[in-house]
Amino acid sequence: MNIAALHVLIQRAHQHEASTGQLASQMQAHLGQLHPSIRLPNEDTQGVLQRFVSAYIEQVPELLQAAHEVSLEAGIEAQIKPVLKVAEQFFLQPPALMAGHEGLEGLLDEAYLAHRLVEEVNDRYIAHLGTPLIPLDTTVANLIAHQLIGEAFANQLDEAVHHAVDGMLDEASFAHDSVQAYRERLNNPQTDAAWKRWPCLSRQLGVELQLNETRATG
Repeated sequence: MNIAALHVLIQRAHQHEASTGQLASQMQAHLGQLHPSIRLPNEDTQGVLQRFVSAYIEQVPELLQAAHEVSLEAGIEAQIKPVLKVAEQFFLQPPALMAGHEGLEGLLDEAYLAHRLVEEVNDRYIAHLGTPLIPLDTTVANLIAHQLIGEAFANQLDEAVHHAVDGMLDEASFAHDSVQAYRERLNNPQTDAAWKRWPCLSRQLGVELQLNETRATG
């Protein structure tokens, strides 16, 4: 995993934002167009959205590194590393549909791809083993990012994620002895504790979703 290169890209995006204010302008424009399910604090709403986007992006390198370490410890690196490398490449070599997206705005798209890829991997593990590979729930954060990116383009990104995962984690992937051995260690409290240092991103930053009249924080 080329985590250092990801950090460099993020640093450059912050420098781009400092000189252009592109993300700030975009978030200001979004304030009147957000889905009604997204709940923001009454004060500094634009600042909250900007901090959410920054944290969402900055979480990706650590998330991929931690997921790789979990797969090593679990003995299933052969199944997981190719998926994580795709998430990494979404940053380092974005798909053609990302052309023209720069700075933090562009990295939001790429971070969404990476987070959604991990979410899809978790869904596959839950379906086959009854528990996620990575006990970190970013569902609410991903839904908020989906809204910030925009429905039409975010749906295209979702399709790219589904295509990538379908090509790498099929039924046969879960038949390996290493995966079955991992099943036996899924309730390891040390693994669970390692993920508790990532609090719910949306709740931490004061962004919430209200779905079906029920207030939900991620």
